[in-house]
Amino acid sequence: MYKILICDDEKDIVSALKIYLTAEGYDCYTAYNGIEAIDVIKNLEVHLVLLDIMMPVLDGVSALAEIRQLSNIPVIFLTAKSEDTDKILGLNVGADDYVTKPFNPVELIARVKSALRRYFSLGGSVVKSTDCKIGGIILDDDAKKVTVDGENISLTPREYEILRFLMQNKGKVFSPKEIYKNVWKEQPLGAENTVAVHIRHIREKIEIDSQNPRYLKVVWGQGYKMEEGM
Repeated sequence: MYKILICDDEKDIVSALKIYLTAEGYDCYTAYNGIEAIDVIKNLEVHLVLLDIMMPVLDGVSALAEIRQLSNIPVIFLTAKSEDTDKILGLNVGADDYVTKPFNPVELIARVKSALRRYFSLGGSVVKSTDCKIGGIILDDDAKKVTVDGENISLTPREYEILRFLMQNKGKVFSPKEIYKNVWKEQPLGAENTVAVHIRHIREKIEIDSQNPRYLKVVWGQGYKMEEGM
């Protein structure tokens, strides 16, 4: 049975959501701010989170950034219509979906079922010891497969090798020449342009906004690195 964490500072909303979800056969945990939500995830098995954006103590966007350090479980934001900017920020941080208040129970349940189905059918709940994982990116080196927030990403063999190299060396900065030598196994003639083109293509595939990347960062004058992102 799937276990869902409901986190909202409005207790009436939490109670209503718990009634809807329990009627559908889900077990529910409750929290009323981001700190409480993170504590539940650290200590209990949770398969999906319904997370309000505007909350005291720790807001939903900040809480999600910390949750993504712990787990890649689906997170659906509960948002007000006026929170469009926060919706976009939340999706960039790693939210899977959002539902606008006042919500339609039928739509909410449909989105919950869809997120759980996508997560488990893509194997998002399993991260093998041989995988590389940074934030919502999982690189399965056995299957030569990359997923971002549960979605399969199609990379060329060279793009895959570059991404794997940078993910295996998370946080370290490598110059284009160093990347070229480690991936192409050749002397880095023309490395600057060649690597830059591949980096651009990788960003377009793994980033929500390739112009403001969350994961694959440039360190001006030095090179590129992979990091968790915020």
